[in-house]
Parts: sequence; C-alpha cells; structure tokens
Amino acid sequence: MTPSQTKRRLGLLSLVVSVVLVAIKFYAYHLTRSQAVLTDALESIINVFTSGFALYSLYLASLPKDENHPYGHGKIENLSLGFEGGLIFMAGAFILYHASRGLLHPHPVARPDWGVALLASTAFVNLGVGLVLVRAGKRLKSIALVGDGQHLYIDALTSIVSSLALVLVAVTGVVRFDTGAALLLGGFILVNGWRMLRRAISGLMDETDTATVAAVIAELQAQRRQPWIDVHNLRVQRYGANLHIDCHMQMPYYFTLEQVHSQLFDIEELIKERFAVDVEMFVHADPCTFAACSLCLMADCPVRVHPFRHEIVWDIHNAVRNERHRLS
Repeated sequence: MTPSQTKRRLGLLSLVVSVVLVAIKFYAYHLTRSQAVLTDALESIINVFTSGFALYSLYLASLPKDENHPYGHGKIENLSLGFEGGLIFMAGAFILYHASRGLLHPHPVARPDWGVALLASTAFVNLGVGLVLVRAGKRLKSIALVGDGQHLYIDALTSIVSSLALVLVAVTGVVRFDTGAALLLGGFILVNGWRMLRRAISGLMDETDTATVAAVIAELQAQRRQPWIDVHNLRVQRYGANLHIDCHMQMPYYFTLEQVHSQLFDIEELIKERFAVDVEMFVHADPCTFAACSLCLMADCPVRVHPFRHEIVWDIHNAVRNERHRLS
C-alpha cells in the first residue's frame, strides 16, 4: 500500500468514527440534558466536517504535479488544518456563550449514569483512533492527519471532563458543576482551535520550519567534501509531506561544468536519502573567489592565493544568510 493510500484510508476511518460517535453523544445529551454533554456533542459535530475535509485534502495532496501546480498539491493540507482550527475556534466561542447562559439559569441533569457510560466509551475510541492518526501522520509527514488526530485527543478530553462533571453532579447534587465544566471545556476548545489555525497560517505563509532547515544543514555538514567551499542562502519549503530546497554552493572556479554537475548531483542525492519524503532540490553553483582561500578545504588547489586558516562549520545561523562566508 502506498503512503497516499494509507493516508486516505486513515482519513476515511476518522470520518466513519466521527459520525458514529457524534450520534452516541447526542443520544447521551437526549438522556441527560447536560450542558457539559451538549458541549461535547457540539464539539464532535466539528469532527464530522473536519474529517470529511481532511479526507478530501489527503486525496488532493496525493495528486501528481501538473502545469498549474508545479510544486504539487500539498498545501491543501495546511488549508485543511486551518479549516479545522477555524471551526473548532467558533465552536469554542459558541460553547462559552451557551454555557454562560446555563450558569445563570441552571437546570437539573437527568440520568447521569447513562451519560457517564456513553461518554466514557466515546473517549476510549477517540483516544485510540487519535493515537493511530497522530503516529501515522508524523511517520507520513501529513499535517492533516496529525491535526485530525490531535482533534480527536481534544474530543476525548472533553468527554472525560464531561463524564467527571456528571459524576460530581450525581454525588453532590450541585448542578453548577455541569455548567462549570462546559465553561472550562469551551475555553480549552477555543485556545486549541486558535493554535491549529495559527499552525495552518504559518504553513500557508511558508514560515521557516527551523527543525527541517537545521536537519538539512546538519546533513550537508556531516557529508561535506573538499569542493563544497561554502553554502549560503539555504531555504526549505514544505508542500504537504514533500520538501523543496534551494541553496547556493560555492565551488572551485576552475572546475569544469561536468565536475560541478557531478558534485551538485551528489548533494541532491544525499539530501534525498536523508529524508523519507519526496525532495526537490535546486543548488545554484557559485565560482569561488580568492577571498575564500582561507576557509577552503581543497588540499591540492592549484590557484590558492591565501593559506587555509580554519573551516567554517555550517549551522542554522550562517547557512541561511544570503551572503558568502569569509574570515575577518
């Protein structure tokens, strides 16, 4: 089974589970008339819409590049995460409003034992499916799957808190435990919706993925060869699971075009082997100047003007700058 097929099957699993669990939660609300249970059920409705959109986004992200989308369709996963975060944020705001009214005008909770049993079962299922989605999403580099799994974690937590609220109401008879739990969950859902929305915006705006950039630079440094005099202006963009990398590499000016091409090909292959996703890498070759002699590792350079002094170790701070390195 290909990674794309695995993603789509997991997306379908999430959608089916969401539909079944939202029906169970609304049945639990029908039995209990609990504000906390209603909060849980309303949040679960979002699961259905977001799981459906996530499934569609996984299908689009798996499509090959074309003339209209030369970098592929992977950005749709960021849009899916933003759609999910936006709906969760709005659900949290509505839940806070509805729970505030319930706090002012509380009403009794019926049959809390049934509510606890039903919500506990949905929490168990959501935790299991969420764990599967998050692990698979991280392995397959799919932010849509990770986001969907994290949403199920949130859903499981709301079910657990709602169950505890019903237990407290049953034991103490204080109805405001129910509305208090709804307020707490509404705020929690609101904050998590904003965080997901923020992550999606970062991806759509190509915010630097520091960890990935650092990994690319570390691999170049670890595999460094003498002709690779200097690397700078290194950038990494993520399109779904795929990476687009470009940088400038300074090489001996007396190298033939064939020698330069051979070195660039090796660089690209090393990076592709390092990351278990599709990598598109463009390296711009710059001819060296005599100012680079003091940091050049070429042992038998026929045109060296200045003696070698020491190597500049490439890292996240110096390799991303759009300027050639030189010793002062």
